[in-house]
Amino acid sequence: MQIHTPDWVKHAIFYQIFPDRFAQAELKPPVSLAPLSLEAWNLPPTSQGYKGGNLWGVLDKLDYLQDLGITALYFTPIFQSASNHRYHTQDYYQVDPLLGGDEAFFRLLEAVHGRGMKLVLDGVFNHTGRGFFGFHDIVENGSNSPWLDWFKIEGWPIAPYDGDRPANYRGWFGNRALPELNHANPAVREYIMRVAEYWTGRGIDGWRLDVPFCITEAGFWEELRQRVKAINPEAYLVGEVWTNQRPWLDGSRFDGVLNYVFAGATIAFAGGDHVDPQQVADRDYEAYPAIDALSYGEKMQLLLHAHPWEIQLTQLNLLASHDTARLRSITHEPETSKLATLLLLTFPGAPSIYYGDEVGLPGELDPDSRRSFPAEADWDLEILRCHQELIGLRRARMSLRVGEYRFLGENYKTYVFARIYEGDVLIVAVNAAAEFGKIDLEGVGTRLGTQPSQILFRTQQFEPKSQLEPDADSKSPQPRDPVQVIWTADNLFLALPPRTGILLG
Repeated sequence: MQIHTPDWVKHAIFYQIFPDRFAQAELKPPVSLAPLSLEAWNLPPTSQGYKGGNLWGVLDKLDYLQDLGITALYFTPIFQSASNHRYHTQDYYQVDPLLGGDEAFFRLLEAVHGRGMKLVLDGVFNHTGRGFFGFHDIVENGSNSPWLDWFKIEGWPIAPYDGDRPANYRGWFGNRALPELNHANPAVREYIMRVAEYWTGRGIDGWRLDVPFCITEAGFWEELRQRVKAINPEAYLVGEVWTNQRPWLDGSRFDGVLNYVFAGATIAFAGGDHVDPQQVADRDYEAYPAIDALSYGEKMQLLLHAHPWEIQLTQLNLLASHDTARLRSITHEPETSKLATLLLLTFPGAPSIYYGDEVGLPGELDPDSRRSFPAEADWDLEILRCHQELIGLRRARMSLRVGEYRFLGENYKTYVFARIYEGDVLIVAVNAAAEFGKIDLEGVGTRLGTQPSQILFRTQQFEPKSQLEPDADSKSPQPRDPVQVIWTADNLFLALPPRTGILLG
């Protein structure tokens, strides 16, 4: 079958926002009339506490996001819910009043589109919250409820709140706060389809689809794709799939998945022995143990050849999310963030930055990974510089967005590849080792048809006082820059300081 994916995604820079934690602004009546019990913004988050971030706050931060180079926003759920993360949906047709309600959302959507940006929502269609109208009716009326077949009731009485008794209904992974919908019921299926159609028709640019592997009814995702694309053929459908991507990416279901396969390999290579196993142990993205450049290259080649190129260009590549620890807490040092960000922003597919990662926000596993966006005084300006420069380069160079990815060579923990598009050739080299990395690439000039030698980006800035001085005993002065890029005839020699990456053009 011919595969078509949204063209805009191939050129997008995504930014994932957890609305309760990104930005605060004053709410409007009636919510603003009542004092709200909120956790202090700068204190560690708890599982059930609210910080008070909202969509008005996001609206106020659009200048910051656009200056960073972001072109698309992906929100975790925003519909009315009884949880700070809002995966406990109560009303699929109502934006949560604590986030500013429908008024704030449509003002934000208009402003985002006015800046030429896109907006993607999170669709949680496997389960609801206990406050969803159908399940609430079952709680109130038991076996007399007309909504029994909307859920997976297994016995009576049900116990939605009493943990000492059997729940007697199916909850997502046994969580009684998340009753699973019965998708075998045509009415349930139609309800979900209409929710997806409604918000697509109101102007959103796509859906991130939560735990799609839990909905196993034949044809469900194919139908959702057809109905959403009938309204907006360029709508982006991206699934939360952690491991086995291939069944989802034949063009009949999703345009891409959250690329945790890329994330795991990249963290294992860039982080190496710095990775704290406790921060990645309970997730399925293989960020530990450490791997060398050979293994990393093999994993990238397998990933790149697993799907059609049209799909690869609309994968949602990421390094962290609300479901993982953040890079700064996975390795407890900043260099992994810089190296991994270089690999992220130069890989085929749309990069997604988890809010705060661009300024070095720490965060261990949930709920700590959902910290509030930090005050400017707490930003890591070097990590921010890396994001700013790499995003600028990606937006300026077609080769980084849609160009061929060509492996050039590896040596221990030094990995080198090129991105190529219509004569624009860029070389990326990363040394993830704790010692100097050197590599000879024979004949690479002929293979590339050019000899890129200008350093367009480097993860490590070098001050003059730390640069090498000429060797007085040598006829030829030693290079002042510890990064060496030397072309000899058709061969390229690279020497990179420990934990350093560069981009040549």
